Amino acid sequence: MLQPSQILQQNSLKNKLKPQTATLVLVSIILLSAIIVALWATGNGEIATIFTYFNSLQENPPMWLETPMIMGKFLLTPTIVMFLSVWLITVISPQPRFWSRTFVILILWGLLIRYLLWRSLSSLNLSDPLNGTFSLLLFFLELLVLFSSSLQLLLMLRVKNRRREADLAQQSAIAHQFKPTVDILIPTYDESIEILRRTLIGCQAIDYELKTIYLLDDTKRPEIAKLAQELGCEYRTRPNNLYAKAGNLNYAIPQTTGEFIVVFDADFIPTRNFLQRTLGFFQDSQVALVQTPQNFYNLDPIARNLGLENVLTPEEEVFYRQIEPIKDGAGSVVCSGTSFVVRRRALEEIGGFVTDSLSEDYFTGVRLSAQGYRLIYLDEKLSAGLAAENISAHATQRLRWARGTLQAFFIDSNPLTIKGLSWLQRLAHLEGLLHWFTSISQVVFLMMPLAYGFLNVIPIRADVSDFLYFFLPYYITQITVFSWLNHHSRSAILSNVYGLVLAFPLAITVIQVMLNPFSKGFKVTPKGTIQNKYHFNWGLAFPLLILFILNAVSLWLNLCICIIAEVNTPADLLYQYQGINLSWIWGIYNLIVLGVALLILIDVPNHSLYHWFQLRRVVKLTLESGQVFWGVTNNISEVGVEVALTQKEFPRISRGDALPLKIELQEESINLTGMVIHTEFDGEFPLVQICFEKMTLTQLRQLIILLYCRPGQWQSKKTPGEFQSIGLLLKTLIKPKFIFEREPKTNSLIVSQI
Repeated sequence: MLQPSQILQQNSLKNKLKPQTATLVLVSIILLSAIIVALWATGNGEIATIFTYFNSLQENPPMWLETPMIMGKFLLTPTIVMFLSVWLITVISPQPRFWSRTFVILILWGLLIRYLLWRSLSSLNLSDPLNGTFSLLLFFLELLVLFSSSLQLLLMLRVKNRRREADLAQQSAIAHQFKPTVDILIPTYDESIEILRRTLIGCQAIDYELKTIYLLDDTKRPEIAKLAQELGCEYRTRPNNLYAKAGNLNYAIPQTTGEFIVVFDADFIPTRNFLQRTLGFFQDSQVALVQTPQNFYNLDPIARNLGLENVLTPEEEVFYRQIEPIKDGAGSVVCSGTSFVVRRRALEEIGGFVTDSLSEDYFTGVRLSAQGYRLIYLDEKLSAGLAAENISAHATQRLRWARGTLQAFFIDSNPLTIKGLSWLQRLAHLEGLLHWFTSISQVVFLMMPLAYGFLNVIPIRADVSDFLYFFLPYYITQITVFSWLNHHSRSAILSNVYGLVLAFPLAITVIQVMLNPFSKGFKVTPKGTIQNKYHFNWGLAFPLLILFILNAVSLWLNLCICIIAEVNTPADLLYQYQGINLSWIWGIYNLIVLGVALLILIDVPNHSLYHWFQLRRVVKLTLESGQVFWGVTNNISEVGVEVALTQKEFPRISRGDALPLKIELQEESINLTGMVIHTEFDGEFPLVQICFEKMTLTQLRQLIILLYCRPGQWQSKKTPGEFQSIGLLLKTLIKPKFIFEREPKTNSLIVSQI
């Protein structure tokens, strides 16, 4: 009889060998397009006649698609009216409600239809094969982006917020004594002991008795087995590493017995109320999985590299504050691999975690939905983990997500074809799949101004007045409500810059997956790394640098053409100079965002494995002499604390010296010992930097629970608005962090003592 692992291998091999319909469709479309362009370029009569006809339509559009000449100085009127309308709605309804969200979405749809009619019937340049090819390519890629955003707008009409439901479910569970058994699975591959210790202690601190914690070690390290034994957790390993994380989880499931299974990545630490807030939903027997957001306690690498750590929100915030709630409304919640609870019976019904793809979490959720089960998203930060610590790790993680998600087109768990899903669920999944294809559009948008300067190509037949009248109303309205619709998790300007950083590798990955979906295996995102100097990621930067240079040259060429252009330009060439006017505006924008993207690729030093929390706690310091001092903590971590004293008479400690003392955190009754390694007397009260001495396991548990496990401690912050975002980007270009801030800001003295 075949073993389960052998069956999985056979199924995976079958997926890889069967004809790849998606690849054939993509290649067929590309070949057909190339043939049409080739026939047009060689003067094929029928093809040339067809394009000549369509070009004449573009040159003579309906009157209602022409910019009204009589408006003159009033071309901005539609933009101003739309801006004031949606701005007033956001003022009346600061948080999107059903009526306000619906009204704004209808306005956006109306403006989008108006813009698309103009683009398709009036602005295409089909005068010759070269111009026509660029014009149609730009238009179709623009359609891809607009179709994806339109799907999002549709899904926003059914957005869900489960917090109140969680309150009721929690109380109901307590009243009915709903106390099922729970197994907490922590798969690990090469994470450090420090990271795993935090996670295990955090899981043990969850306020729930009927739980068992399993550490699933895929590297068979003796020190990890010893750690599990020391902390009192179950330790499991397996004879092979087949199917990476999914295989690790599937191997462990038959060895556990809990009615529900919780999965945490090795670096994620739950708050104490994690199960209290999630288990109540499972009183409904149709609920198979509850997903909570991924939240991070360290700094987002993009914000850190720009020097905007305390301003920008992490990149994942858009997904967890906007995308997941709208997918919940459509019944298509994405299981994101960590910080979720799943019903064992439902998981066993679908044969365990899906192993056909790198994104085992996503497709496991799809299969559960196809079986008729409900997936729920609770938008409440109940855990925190490590974000990618540099741009290289960030890229590794995103490219794996893209590759794994796009493998949907080639496996049985394809959400577009699998039986059991509704049309709305399929639309929601389609939006997620299309998101990755928009990276190709971003690359082309960056390159299109070069066609103006180097090839004398005008892909858009329009002048500035056309853009003011047809494009600007939609664009200004969209960016006005962009942050409002996503609950202030990201501004439109910053979203574009964030996407630009990985546009080229993502576009290449999309193409690779569509041609050879299973060419690369699972690659773990490195966590817990130290970097002692600035590092420029040349691999990611190279295409952006080339584009920056070419855009700069193209900009000057276009400006020179505009300057030397004669006033009496022939009518048949008028649109060319008008197009060039648009191209240098486009080029300036590209240079700004490319400049910021290049700064993001300069990783700043990361000297410590430990995160510092700005946590205020009353502290009592007792010296060996018996002197007592009182203060308040400014920053605290697992290795040290900075205390602002309320008394001025404290011994001065020079660098290199140390003063032993006892530390008592009053609210939590945590007693520690440490060494004062530095004091500062610049302010009104002394600042004392203390390095903790070795702790007992009990002390470490208390400290980790204080730092990572307090219910409600992980709060969402608002992203800067559009104008503020523009100001921040210009500031980073003028004063880049790697020049004007060479030293890290936080507790470098304590770090050096570890």
